[in-house]
Amino acid sequence: QVHLVESGGGLVQPGGSLRLSCAASGSIFSINAMGWYRQAPGKQRELVAAITSGGSTNYADSVNGRFTISSDNAKNTVYLQMNSLKPEDTAVYYCNAGGVKISYYAHSVDYWGQGTQVTVSS
Repeated sequence: QVHLVESGGGLVQPGGSLRLSCAASGSIFSINAMGWYRQAPGKQRELVAAITSGGSTNYADSVNGRFTISSDNAKNTVYLQMNSLKPEDTAVYYCNAGGVKISYYAHSVDYWGQGTQVTVSS
């Protein structure tokens, strides 16, 4: 079994910072990419940032320049440093591990964390 455990969410004032962490555990052979998605009330889930095993990154326009995604491949862990937070960043943030294989011959599968609440408010 593969599990994603998220941490670091919470309440922060506008302009503040938070750092989210997500660790993938279990019988993992390889992970192609990891990323963060978020879903605000009344909105669709959207990609926030992603990073491949090779280190290439991709950001949503709304967070580019404020958020930084990084990873520790040896620990199967991904981080999201969120700076200059705005009220519109309020959402449940979900960790995603894409293209996960438990063996070389296994079919690749995506896994999701349970989500962590980020609330930006005065």
